[in-house]
Amino acid sequence: MGLLSGAEPDVAGDAGHRDHPPRKGFFTDTSVCIGCKACEVACKEWNAIPEDGLTFTGMSFDNTQGLGADTWRHVAFIEQRKPLREEDLGDDLGGVDVLGLASDAAQDGNGGLRWLMASDVCKHCTHAACLDVCPTGSLFRTEFGTVVVQEDICNGCGYCVPACPYGVIDQRKDDGRVWKCTLCYDRLGDGMEPACAKACPTDSIQYGPLDELRERAAARVEQLHDAGVHDARLYGNDPSDGVGGDGAFFLLLDEPETYGLPPDPIVTTRDLPSMWRHAGAAALTLLGGIAATYAAGTIRRRR
Repeated sequence: MGLLSGAEPDVAGDAGHRDHPPRKGFFTDTSVCIGCKACEVACKEWNAIPEDGLTFTGMSFDNTQGLGADTWRHVAFIEQRKPLREEDLGDDLGGVDVLGLASDAAQDGNGGLRWLMASDVCKHCTHAACLDVCPTGSLFRTEFGTVVVQEDICNGCGYCVPACPYGVIDQRKDDGRVWKCTLCYDRLGDGMEPACAKACPTDSIQYGPLDELRERAAARVEQLHDAGVHDARLYGNDPSDGVGGDGAFFLLLDEPETYGLPPDPIVTTRDLPSMWRHAGAAALTLLGGIAATYAAGTIRRRR
């Protein structure tokens, strides 16, 4: 699999696509997410995804709770009480309150109340374990470098579900097949941007060539640091991380665990090559032992 070399692999070329376009992906800037859920609605409408139900979850405004077969975009609402500094108040970064501070809470002597809102999605990993374990080829790498499920040839085995280090892939209970974000593969083929990015009113979700998005994201983090938002950091953008970098990465304002993201995701199939080598060596040893036993028995019988 050529894992974790630190260099950006040509994932589309490795999948057999020739003369393919630059790798495309998402950069989600959570510092300007307003929690409107336009991305969730646009995703469902374009992809004809069933509704999640209107059950009260007890999780603030979060009625979906997480990504799943019927939720390809999930907006998390995280309420925090965080001590405020004077320089954190009134920062003007494009007219958006990047800290999510409520003006009345800013006067709270115990610290301000802030909302962290973030639209999560499939990461379209560089080293995608779901591709490694799929026995039917239902999961495939597109010419844009994204990972897509062909539901018509999915046999419902579910191997890809535990293989995903982010817990993204899920099976529908009515038919057992897996479903997840396709990065609107049908729209990309027509030169259109994904529905969620098109609908986002604050450009929190940005779509484009992955290299350009990484440059844009690095500049945004630097801007936030200069403005005193020192907790801003990127997640999933590093090609030398445990999954070789993500095709959908994020700017976060707190630790990844706060958003329900694993701090150090690792491609779950990284040890498969060595496991197969050890299994092969064990099988040869076993066969050698059986052959030796059979030969010894034959010699004894001849005597």
